[in-house]
Amino acid sequence: MKNNLILPFALSAFALPNFAQSPSQPNIIVFLVDDMGWQDTSVPFHSSRTPLNDVYETPNMKRLASQGMRFTNAYACSVSSPSRVSLLTGMNAARHRVSNWTLRKNISTDRACDVLDFPKWNVNGITQFAEIENTRQVTPLPQILKNNGYHTIHCGKAHFGAINTPGENPYHLGYDVNIAGHAGGGIASYLGEENFGNKTNGTQSPPQAVPGLEKYWGKDIFATEALTLEAIQALEKASLYNQPFFLYMAHYAIHIPINKDKRFYQKYIDKGLHPKEAAYAALIEGMDKSLGDIMDWLEAKQIQDNTIILFLSDNGGFATDAKWRGGELYTQNAPLKSGKGSVYEGGIRIPMIVKYPGITTSDAVCDVPVIIEDLFPAILEMACVDKYKTIQETDGVSFVPLLNATGKQKNEKRNLIWNYPNLWDGTGLGVGPACTIRKGDWKLIYHYETGIKELYNLKNDIGENNNLIDSESKTAKKLSAELSNYLRKVKAQRPAYKATGKQVPWPDGKE
Repeated sequence: MKNNLILPFALSAFALPNFAQSPSQPNIIVFLVDDMGWQDTSVPFHSSRTPLNDVYETPNMKRLASQGMRFTNAYACSVSSPSRVSLLTGMNAARHRVSNWTLRKNISTDRACDVLDFPKWNVNGITQFAEIENTRQVTPLPQILKNNGYHTIHCGKAHFGAINTPGENPYHLGYDVNIAGHAGGGIASYLGEENFGNKTNGTQSPPQAVPGLEKYWGKDIFATEALTLEAIQALEKASLYNQPFFLYMAHYAIHIPINKDKRFYQKYIDKGLHPKEAAYAALIEGMDKSLGDIMDWLEAKQIQDNTIILFLSDNGGFATDAKWRGGELYTQNAPLKSGKGSVYEGGIRIPMIVKYPGITTSDAVCDVPVIIEDLFPAILEMACVDKYKTIQETDGVSFVPLLNATGKQKNEKRNLIWNYPNLWDGTGLGVGPACTIRKGDWKLIYHYETGIKELYNLKNDIGENNNLIDSESKTAKKLSAELSNYLRKVKAQRPAYKATGKQVPWPDGKE
């Protein structure tokens, strides 16, 4: 990107100068949902409504979509930490190498594999400082925004780095305020009655116990509501500062455990849903209420016309193996194949809505493919930050030109790349180490363990049911070369065979 100047590696991001605030800088809210599938909403992101669109009730997503643009080909990584790091850095996961979910210092979360040894990826996440082992040094988005006049607020799930590393705490990544963000990638309990998983009897709390919400312990309140109340309180204070704010509202919902949100649970039982499906639907509607409460606050403050909202999920829906979750398949991504942890569409395709007052029009729809690292340059463009310095090279392309429904993104048919040389701890169809490229309507998947390739035309086959690898050999060869060349260029990682110790070949068959 032409305005992305690369700093020498040893120069700390804290040395960046403070630039004068532009009087036109809007407030910006990123509303990030955890594990939300493509159709876990009443808002359709397909060419037509799906049955689940008529099951779930998300009136505030509808409200937001009515004021903005739905992206029907939006993507993230297949698991949490890689997506969140890509959002904060503008880097593709192949480049930043935080390729699986992080938790404990210097310990990989990869599930064991009989055939492959997995690479030594950045298990400790990201940092602003050099010489932190198993991390990627970066200049994060909130730090750039802070340096350019923004008051930066983090609320909810962080999952940027491992326990006892700088990345575990959002304060170290440029946030002025951190509410409940830590190294845990999930939540031990959504229930205030259970102290959100924190133990008070002298036993050690699990790493997923949420910190910072002690005033709600023992109370009949759901975590989604508690986080929303805290976010609004932080916004109230921010409104006194006479500067724009950036709120990163990252809910733990709708990640497991599927605790019952009693505010919405019974209505779905009355609809005839299985109890676990009803609890899942209630999790979704509780998240949607949070979105509505924040939108209501903006309107009460009369700043809704100067506030951009970006809504998205961090990966595809958690729909893999029902047996692994106790027997009930409480969500599914069909017609998309597979789910979280997979490079099939069910694992990486996400719901995304952008409201940019004065730019987006009502009920607009965009079918140009975008990917989560695109948020980094887009948000900086929205914030009127046209000159900034980063330690890292970036891959994202701003989608701001697409938002007025008449503009074009630079190279709309550019390559979208995924590299997942890891094995997620879930089970199910298509969950395995692979790399992937999408270009236009074509998508190529290369499975590291087996060497098998798959080629799909997503325009004609969104469910990835008709493998065209043999009939479209020229397209497959071209995409294999482009995917391999990019992975080599960014020094991407790949597994090695246990039997020989040799690295798996790239998709083009070369070493």
